[in-house]
Amino acid sequence: MGDYLLAWRNIWRNSRRSILTILAIVFASGLLVFMLSFQFGAYEDMIDSSVRLSTGHVQVQAEGYQKRPEMHKVIENPSPLLEGIAGLEGVYAVTSRSETFALAAGAERSRGVMVSGVRAGVERRISSLPGQIREGRYLQDGDSDVAVIGALGAERLKIGVGDECTLIGQGRDGSVAATVVIIVGIFRTGIDEFDRSAIQIPFSDFDSVFSMEGSAHRLVIITENLADDRPVAAAVRMMPGVEGLVVLTWDELTPGLRQSIELDLIGGVIMYAILVIVVAFSILNTFFMAIFERTREFGVLMAIGTKPLRLVKIMLLESLAMTCVGLAAGMVLGVAATLFFSYYGISMGDSSELMAQYGLADRLYPRLSVMSILIGPAIISVVTFITALVPALKIVSMRPVAALRG
Repeated sequence: MGDYLLAWRNIWRNSRRSILTILAIVFASGLLVFMLSFQFGAYEDMIDSSVRLSTGHVQVQAEGYQKRPEMHKVIENPSPLLEGIAGLEGVYAVTSRSETFALAAGAERSRGVMVSGVRAGVERRISSLPGQIREGRYLQDGDSDVAVIGALGAERLKIGVGDECTLIGQGRDGSVAATVVIIVGIFRTGIDEFDRSAIQIPFSDFDSVFSMEGSAHRLVIITENLADDRPVAAAVRMMPGVEGLVVLTWDELTPGLRQSIELDLIGGVIMYAILVIVVAFSILNTFFMAIFERTREFGVLMAIGTKPLRLVKIMLLESLAMTCVGLAAGMVLGVAATLFFSYYGISMGDSSELMAQYGLADRLYPRLSVMSILIGPAIISVVTFITALVPALKIVSMRPVAALRG
């Protein structure tokens, strides 16, 4: 106990320097907690926006469909599988979708589009698209011979709400598939490629027009939490009726999104490393100065029989005490800032258009997690210990006579 009290008293022998060192640790740990929470929250928003717009957290497909979508690669009679998946733990909602490329023609122009057959009632629960209708309305249960189209696609075809659009494609059986639909809604997601090419029609219309005979191309699953995707995928793979099908998670469905997150995380790690290095130099300076100032004191203590390793222990205890105080205050500060901004959000200002390209809102919300709270302080604690150990070990090489001479 005496060594702990001695170390604590030694900290305040030069209170100004100790306070500045503690404040550096407070700033670094608090900033790391907040920035990691902000970064992880932004990633979750990006992933959630992407999966709710199109892919879902988990998908079931025919083998080979992901690499080469073809009309004949279908899930036969998906109803029993849909019912089984809906009852799994962690599943929020599940639906079936069908899709194909077709030629869309308005009164003046024609363009290639991706036509999707969707179940309107379930889509309202799992998709963000119904909330992004800018003109007209979204599809409803019981609709027939109607469609919603992206804003850029409507501009290219020169059609609007209430206009007719002819769709011509190929049915599952190889026959020519054609229908005329009335545009009842125009959506804008901010993702140009999607807004340019996507058209949605009722699932029943798609089934009859494209000769699907009750089959589907994708079973799209939304989980209750992002972390549930892999457990749900594993549970689906164990279900009867999945033979010959593949189960994919969101990162396998959208590898580009995963890679962009990994790239951004690397940039964040570099910035955090620079911050930790600055704190490490602050600690290093503090303890080198402490050893220079107390060289004669160490010489006296060793001359009266104090072992050098005990002096090293006291120096490390000083480092530990300052680190603990700084980390505790920094974590409280970081958590408080995160909770504040997780409620009010952080406005992106002029970057809102860029955020829209990722399907994000103009405000981002940090999210606290065990990882965001502990990763930064844990790294700082390890770095500060190693940084304090380097100058402290100089005491071992000291000779009492030389130290007494200062």
